[in-house]
Amino acid sequence: MIEDFIDAFRNFARSKTRTFLSLLGVIIGVASVIIITSVGASSTKEIEKSFGSSGLDLVNVMEGGYMRRNRDAVSLKFDEPFREEIFNNIHHLKKVWYKNTASFTVSYGETSVTSSATAIEPGYLEMCGLALNYGEYFTVTDEVYGNQKVIIGSEVASSLFPNGDAVGKNVLVVTSKVPFSFVVCGVLKEQSAGMENSTTGIYIPRGFYSKKITANPTANTIVLQTEDPSYCADVKTDIENFITEKSGTSGSVSVQSMQTMIEQMNETMSSMSYMLSAIAAISLLVGGIGIMNIMIVTVTERRQEIGIRKALGASPWSICRQFLVESAGITLLGGVIGIILGIALSFAVEYLKDKPFVIQSGACLLAFFFSVAVGIFFGFSPARRAAKLDPVDALAG
Repeated sequence: MIEDFIDAFRNFARSKTRTFLSLLGVIIGVASVIIITSVGASSTKEIEKSFGSSGLDLVNVMEGGYMRRNRDAVSLKFDEPFREEIFNNIHHLKKVWYKNTASFTVSYGETSVTSSATAIEPGYLEMCGLALNYGEYFTVTDEVYGNQKVIIGSEVASSLFPNGDAVGKNVLVVTSKVPFSFVVCGVLKEQSAGMENSTTGIYIPRGFYSKKITANPTANTIVLQTEDPSYCADVKTDIENFITEKSGTSGSVSVQSMQTMIEQMNETMSSMSYMLSAIAAISLLVGGIGIMNIMIVTVTERRQEIGIRKALGASPWSICRQFLVESAGITLLGGVIGIILGIALSFAVEYLKDKPFVIQSGACLLAFFFSVAVGIFFGFSPARRAAKLDPVDALAG
């Protein structure tokens, strides 16, 4: 077998142009599969990175959506009794958080920033994994007394306090044309934070919102914290069914889960990668047909060599094996070059696009073994033809 490989590579060296043309289809096919899977995996990783690792165990339920009302539809209020009802009826919940949003204009001196502010409960930012650059989080006391404190995102802090040291400063907050004086108690770090905004976010105690803005408010958004991210898909389905059954309205709320969004994105990217890889693999089959044609020509050119070997006692199997090894050797060489080229081009593409470099080792192995299998499959017919040659006819020409 080793001698057959040595002979095969000697034949490749004697016919460099023919060998290169035979390799081309295999190289392009293998490299294409690796580039497609690598770019797809790096894109997926980049999107996952943008979401961050926090918030994967959360399911958001927001007002609004596409409604299909029944005659007996009931208008739901996201109040405290409803919070308790959710916790008692939906399994695998760790906690149910309520929050509200309002439009705020925050001013310090002559600089002002307008953004959507979120009224949250104590512990919510910590639960979301939003870290403070400096300062402190809201406390239970802030919630109970409705203290006028505010935590701002890094971009808001840079705009209002370009010299830093925002904590302890009084800012003017205007909402619904009503001014309030707030004390900055914390500045968030700039980080990937899932569905929360660590750069332009403005956060106030929900206790203040319920005492000074809207008395006994119903929540705009319910955040369901699951016991584990693996339960998010089930909780998402359960809360949709629960609200539909209770209200008689289908699609009255919008339910989002970062974990299910990432899973759906991964499925979509994987499906696209598989489809594009299958298209790229067609070039391997085309290359295999080219190899078959060239092997047929090779058998014809080497008829006398085959005749001499048979006359000296070579078995049909040894003749068949020789040409099979030569065919597989071409695709093996093409597979190796294709893998090297595919990895190099993947690195170049991902480096230029500033994406994380990811190589799917499974795709490399699959493309390599598939290329060798193509060589054996398409080389079998010419090899069998060579093995069946009559030595007399072969020597005659």
